[in-house]
Amino acid sequence: MKITHTVCAIFLAFSVAACALHTIPDCQSGEEEALQDLLYFGTGKTDGFVTQSEWDGFLASTVTPRFPKGLTVTPATGQWQGADGLIVKEPSYVLTLVHSGDSTSEKAIVDIIQTYKRQFQQETVLRVKLKVCVSH
Repeated sequence: MKITHTVCAIFLAFSVAACALHTIPDCQSGEEEALQDLLYFGTGKTDGFVTQSEWDGFLASTVTPRFPKGLTVTPATGQWQGADGLIVKEPSYVLTLVHSGDSTSEKAIVDIIQTYKRQFQQETVLRVKLKVCVSH
């Protein structure tokens, strides 16, 4: 099932509020400032769900080439309230990317989101962006 525009607006409002409240901690010696993006991918389609094979193919062809240094994928179950008041649940994936926040990374994330929406008939991919401190 697809997320309605109303639900997307609610998620966006909460995300913006969370970003406004989140301040970067003072990075310690040996740490550097970075951005962490959490991308939430629903898997519901009109003809079923995105299969594991389809997801793996998307990661290999679209995500990994743009972030070859590393990423994390977490399987999840997403839910939202539909316009009819019913709670809708679907398998989802949360993609975690830590990057410098430069224009190349930003373009890569936008491309990943647009490709997923087009390839899997999705209305949206939820994006949450946080400032973080990282060490290696």
